[in-house]
Amino acid sequence: MRLEGKVAVITGAGSGMGRAMAVRFAAEGAKVVAADWHQDSLDETVAMITSAGGTAIGVQGNVADQAQAEAIIDAAVAAYGKVDVLCNNAGVMDTNQGAAELTNEMWERVLGINLTGPMYLTRKALPVMLGGGGGSIINTASVAGVGGGAAGLAYTVSKHGLVGLTKQTAFRYAQEGIRCNAIAAGAVETNIMQSVDPTKMDPAGSARCQTYYAAIPGQLKPEEIANLALFLASDESTKINGAIIPADAGWLSA
Repeated sequence: MRLEGKVAVITGAGSGMGRAMAVRFAAEGAKVVAADWHQDSLDETVAMITSAGGTAIGVQGNVADQAQAEAIIDAAVAAYGKVDVLCNNAGVMDTNQGAAELTNEMWERVLGINLTGPMYLTRKALPVMLGGGGGSIINTASVAGVGGGAAGLAYTVSKHGLVGLTKQTAFRYAQEGIRCNAIAAGAVETNIMQSVDPTKMDPAGSARCQTYYAAIPGQLKPEEIANLALFLASDESTKINGAIIPADAGWLSA
């Protein structure tokens, strides 16, 4: 049981990579605080864990809202007394708009969920982790966090920002028992595209992205991302800090 006795907070846990992380972590002994803005899918994740004998609670909320984001950490402390692992996994896609086409609404929505939300959760969790002697923060970044061809401007900037959040947090708190790493996920079989209206995809931006998508070697399953997150959450990775680890089937090697 690689996470026995640990408390793990996972956002975006109602589906995809977040659900896979929640189920995997619980199977390894973690007490899971699953967070999502869709109550029905969140309830399904909690039921999957508890029916298998694991321990989990669900917290509904939008991470882009400061009060709701902080309430997720408060719920973890109220239920289990601590936070050992934080997975900032919740995210939404954009519609492949470049700077000339980008709307304020798209910018604010994507940056709010993909970057400001992880900052809120990290900021709230850090004092709890520091008081408990340390912890592991795992951010779900993207190949869009290290390049410019995978998405529109809003998503790309949000994931580049998440890489910066990861590195600065890792360096700042490295001597205080905190580790912070990011997974640069490639093409993963999730429902993230349901977060945007397909009829509003920018044609020119999408055409440019297709030249990058043509190099995808293959898709990953959410469980494969969860396995990497499990390693980063466990004591097996105690000296891995500030790393941006590709999980992309070799896409970034193109």
